[in-house]
This record gives sequence, C-alpha cells and structure tokens, in this order.
Amino acid sequence: MHNLESVHKKVIESIDSTSAHVARFFKTGAGEYGEHDSFLGVTVPTIRKLVKIFENLTQYEIAHLLSSKFNEERLLALLILVKQYQKGSAAEKEAIYNFYLTHTDYVNNWNLVDSSAHHIVGEYLFSKDILPLIQLSNSSILWERRIAIVATWYFIRQSKIQPTFTIAQTLFNDREDLIHKATGWMLHECGKKNESAMIKFLTTHIHEIPRTALRYAIERLPSESRSQIMMSNQRNPLFKNE
Repeated sequence: MHNLESVHKKVIESIDSTSAHVARFFKTGAGEYGEHDSFLGVTVPTIRKLVKIFENLTQYEIAHLLSSKFNEERLLALLILVKQYQKGSAAEKEAIYNFYLTHTDYVNNWNLVDSSAHHIVGEYLFSKDILPLIQLSNSSILWERRIAIVATWYFIRQSKIQPTFTIAQTLFNDREDLIHKATGWMLHECGKKNESAMIKFLTTHIHEIPRTALRYAIERLPSESRSQIMMSNQRNPLFKNE
C-alpha cells in the first residue's frame, strides 16, 4: 500500500485548480448523475503527467486507486490502465480488458468512460464478436451503456462503422440524456468516415432516434440538410422536450 500512499500524496501536491472549477463540467447536484462524485481540483493535463510517474502500478494497486471517492484519482487509475494496455502483450491486454469489465462500478462518470472505453474495450473487441458490447448496451447501469457506445469509437477510427450503428439502435429508447449525447457523438464520428452511410442510417431510423442524438450526429452537415433531417424526425411524445 506504500505506493498508493505515494500516489495520493502526489495527487494532492499536484492540485492546480479548485474542486468547484473542475466539477463545473459535471452535474453533481442531488439526484443528478454525478451526485456521488468528489473532486480535488486537478486538471486533466496534470493527471496525464502523473500517469508517466505511476504507470507501473500493479493491478492490485490500480484497483484500490480506482475505488477512490475522488474523480481525479479514478481517472488517473484508468489512464494508467490504458497506458499498460497499449504497451501490453496479447495476454496482458486480455487480462486488462477483463479487469476493466469487472470494475465498471468505478468507471462511473462520463469523463472516465470517454477516456478509456475505446482504448481498452473497443480495441480488444475490434476483431472479435461484439456481443459483449450489445450486452453492455442493455445494462441497467447508465455507465455500462455509455461504455458500449463509446467503445465503438475505436472501430470508427479504423473505418469500421457498422458496429456503431448496431449499438446505437439498442440505445434509441434510452431515457438518459448522457446516452443520447454519446450516441449522437459516435454517429457524428461515423459521418466523418462515411457521411453517406451515416445519413442513410439516420434516414432509415429517423422516427426512432432521439432528437438530442440526432442533433449531435448531424451538426457538421450543411444547414439545409440539418433542417430537412430534423423536420423528418417525429419522435415519441416522451421525447418532445429534448
């Protein structure tokens, strides 16, 4: 545990902002998605510098760091895990992938998901069956559903966009705005690789896709095209206030 004491001490010494300033990007009020989270006031660039110092932590130590109540320490643990995954052998990558999926309780805010899911889950499953992503997309846990869609970012970067379309369809009826935004974001990324395929997908599912997701997906299209697509999108009344 000595290493963990050193890590925590270094994180505290590295505070370069205020907890309120860092937390402004998250909804931490009562009943909101980040209500559980606490912040120290360490910015992401500084956390990335700490990764270089502590990248050789053991998995046991990473697990303990990942259970921290402070968002910045959980982010540090995940970025170390990403670093180890990228440098690891095939066997080590498999072990890290499995470790990640057994610790998703701690990957519990959007910044934690978005900085790790595609690097670990997406990369590992790229040449494999995407059934684990489908299972995650049907989870009752918000963050596991977000992991499912954000993990496909790795696929998109390799110009493989169909998995994103598959996962997106499982999330169209999701009730969480954070899932709508993530879905739209990934569809937007698909559009960068193959705009016509993305538009065809949206057109096919125009009456299913939440308006928030749709707005994110089409934001780089010409204004006339955006207007036409939005006008065609007649959503379920439950989503009328999006």
